[in-house]
Amino acid sequence: MDKFENVTAIKAANIYYDGKVTSRTLEFSDGSIKSLGIMLPGEYTFGTDSAEIMEILSGELDVKLPGEEWKTLHTPETFNVPANASFDLKIKKVTDYCCSYIK
Repeated sequence: MDKFENVTAIKAANIYYDGKVTSRTLEFSDGSIKSLGIMLPGEYTFGTDSAEIMEILSGELDVKLPGEEWKTLHTPETFNVPANASFDLKIKKVTDYCCSYIK
């Protein structure tokens, strides 16, 4: 899906790591939430409340999911993160992503 229709966009940005990771939240009529964002090169750790599906649209990165080894992603690619977990990213090139939060 290249575009979303009939969504509410939250104006305030989600800003992490001194602006090196940013996203905007989208709310859908069915109550689901996604965020669209950009990550600049660097190393980051994120924690989850809900399970997440991370869709990497472009860029170059490595990911380390809970209990797994580092893995290089070849975009476009998707990975799942469990709820109440943390994961590590090594962003090698500017990375465009879409995160879906699973309830």
